[in-house]
Amino acid sequence: MTREPPGCRRVNSLMLYTLRSITSHRSSHPERWATSSQDAFRAFHPDLEFVGKFLKPLLIGELAPEEPSQDHGKNSKITEDFRALRKTAEDMNLFKTNHVFFLLLLAHIIALESIAWFTVFYFGNGWISTLITAFVLATSQAQAGWLQHDYGHLSVYRKPKWNHLVHKFVIGHLKGASANWWNHRHFQHHAKPNIFHKDPDVNMLHVFVLGEWQPIEYGKKKLKYLPYNHQHEYFFLIGPPLLIPMYFQYQIIMTMIVHKNWVDLAWAISYYIRFFITYIPFYGILGALLFLNFIRFLESHWFVWVTQMNHIVMEIDQEAYRDWFSSQLTATCNVEQSFFNDWFSGHLNFQIEHHLFPTMPRHNLHKIAPLVKSLCAKHGIEYQEKPLLRALLDIIRSLKKSGKLWLDAYLHK
Repeated sequence: MTREPPGCRRVNSLMLYTLRSITSHRSSHPERWATSSQDAFRAFHPDLEFVGKFLKPLLIGELAPEEPSQDHGKNSKITEDFRALRKTAEDMNLFKTNHVFFLLLLAHIIALESIAWFTVFYFGNGWISTLITAFVLATSQAQAGWLQHDYGHLSVYRKPKWNHLVHKFVIGHLKGASANWWNHRHFQHHAKPNIFHKDPDVNMLHVFVLGEWQPIEYGKKKLKYLPYNHQHEYFFLIGPPLLIPMYFQYQIIMTMIVHKNWVDLAWAISYYIRFFITYIPFYGILGALLFLNFIRFLESHWFVWVTQMNHIVMEIDQEAYRDWFSSQLTATCNVEQSFFNDWFSGHLNFQIEHHLFPTMPRHNLHKIAPLVKSLCAKHGIEYQEKPLLRALLDIIRSLKKSGKLWLDAYLHK
């Protein structure tokens, strides 16, 4: 059995997930991995020279032309044009970070937390001041969520270790969550968005049926864990309200303990210590605990609506083995740009560009968008962009459509 190269366990965990999504074989020219690697791998790794020393002994490369490939849905011309587009983005310095931008984001999160404390300190713990404080803290939590997303994608600093360190601080100390838990979920999602059994974000544990394939399959098999024809209604009861305060909270804590992520746990504990020291004097222990869960409840609505407006309304199916560009366009859509939309969604209104270039700083996504649109037009690929309100309503429309497909298959097939 081949031993791991020294330091291999410390390689960015992105590698573990993207290796699943690229075609590999025992290449006769492993030293050429940097120029012949698949787009999925390059999308996640800004420092190809660093990861190269770990890939070389593993003989990672592309299949020779005569070898059979699973990726029968690839379009070589699209792949060629997309790689040219990436080169253009690099030449335009679109992967270069404006550090002032991210410092201002961090500063406004800290300012929101300060305003929240001052509100309850100055006006007391009455209902009105408590509600205002809760909404301000939910806003800071949502914005911290978008900020940790930037560091998690290595899109801020040139050195991955600095991104990892600040990522742990933001997601741990500012949010009480786990960087390792987030990495494990999120990069599987990016590698295979909206693909059943590969993207954890579409693993709904039989609570919802999504897309067109799953509801029909459930209907044919007479599976009825819930009345899916009403899922667009009970979504309001168990979707946005419960995802963060119930499901994610439990999953995060269990993941840190079971996998012994003690560093992440220490960062998370530092958040809870800071929160309870700040608010127990105003609300007591039980009151502060209820207050925390109410903040999570508010943040959960924000998070669910923003993240689902770009994905759940798109194609959700089994693996189609498309090229990288086509697979991302099939699974993502955009919301129109405005100062509010950019801030409200953490620039995830540019979901298409973010999925194509996950390491690109978010403040540059709007600059590459016109070129992505042109490439889509050239190859006849739909580039979906819609107003914010329509994007939010489409979530309910898609759930209702999938529910009808399930009911029809359940009754008649």
